[in-house]
Amino acid sequence: MVLLLALVGKKEYSLSRSIRINRPVATVYDYLRFLKNQDEFNVWTMMDPQMKKTYTGTDGQVGFIYAWDGNKQAGAGEQEIIALTANEEVAIDVRFKRPFPGLIHTPLRTEKINDDQTQVTWSMKSRMAFPRNIFLYFINMDKVLGKELEKSLGRLKGKMES
Repeated sequence: MVLLLALVGKKEYSLSRSIRINRPVATVYDYLRFLKNQDEFNVWTMMDPQMKKTYTGTDGQVGFIYAWDGNKQAGAGEQEIIALTANEEVAIDVRFKRPFPGLIHTPLRTEKINDDQTQVTWSMKSRMAFPRNIFLYFINMDKVLGKELEKSLGRLKGKMES
């Protein structure tokens, strides 16, 4: 029965959270496009202070890869800048290696509200293969991951406005 549910159940999930930051869009975008800056606000990069990090390419440019290998909680994987649209979007793919392989598309979008205010929207979209997609019946990914996005965006706002 469980495998049947996984066979016919949903295989994708997506979520997003937004926050307004009292800084110009160019300032916010220029900060977000550098993946190493995530160490200052992204709760996932802070899970293991001892995690090993490696970098390939030039940060802030398409093709830059930020890889990590951490404890059980942090796991291992890499994130790559796959596209940049000036003052609008930093498109990132996150590839997990452990504890489970997976791919999440996580764009950070910036939108000018006025000259001194920017809305940042952080989204996540992923697909879970059979039979792991059975977890989507029992885990509300929007609720679980959304809390972490909100914490990270709150830290980003604090960092940008200080």
